[in-house]
Amino acid sequence: MAAFKPQFNSEFTEFESPDAGHQKSAKSARAAESVRLALTALALLSSITILGTAGDTLSVFNNTHLGEDYFLPLWPSDFDLRPTVALVVCSVIVFVASALSLTASKLPAVRNKALIHTSISALAPAVCLIAGLIGTSFFYGVNSSNSVSTLQSWSCQWSAVSMDTKPHWGTLCKESKAALYLTVMLIPLEALILGTVAFGAFVEKKQVIIHERKGSPAMS
Repeated sequence: MAAFKPQFNSEFTEFESPDAGHQKSAKSARAAESVRLALTALALLSSITILGTAGDTLSVFNNTHLGEDYFLPLWPSDFDLRPTVALVVCSVIVFVASALSLTASKLPAVRNKALIHTSISALAPAVCLIAGLIGTSFFYGVNSSNSVSTLQSWSCQWSAVSMDTKPHWGTLCKESKAALYLTVMLIPLEALILGTVAFGAFVEKKQVIIHERKGSPAMS
């Protein structure tokens, strides 16, 4: 007669310990902060490039613009520089805000205060995002006009003409487009930075909750 062997089905529900949850949240917070810093540095470099390209086109215009007394002016009389100026202003705002955000993240007096650090980290990309939206909207709004020429529309119109001296139309056209495209790129980039800030704030709040549960009598 075969011996009867009782079978027991043991089911265990795994709970994440407070220490493990705290370590996981801390790791996620560090990762989010690293991503934010990297994206902010990218925005800073992009703003420098925008400032350099758009600023150079303005410099070339100022150096080659002739008065109405000349019979063969290089630039039309009805000319609008505001789109290019808008890109320059936008790049300056992004540069200052990004530099401030990166500097604040390296200062212990700011980094150790979660509220101040989070506020600066969120305010900087928000300002950059607004600047990017205004700059690109203004650029496309004015540049789409058929009656008034802009620096980009005029230089790209004559980009096929080879010049031995300034203005080099092809170079000006490429610089204008590069400044515009980088400014457009800043919009999703700054939105992504805001997303990392929101995620980091959520993780930090979760860390506080785990820490409070760990210190409560029910969990001890």
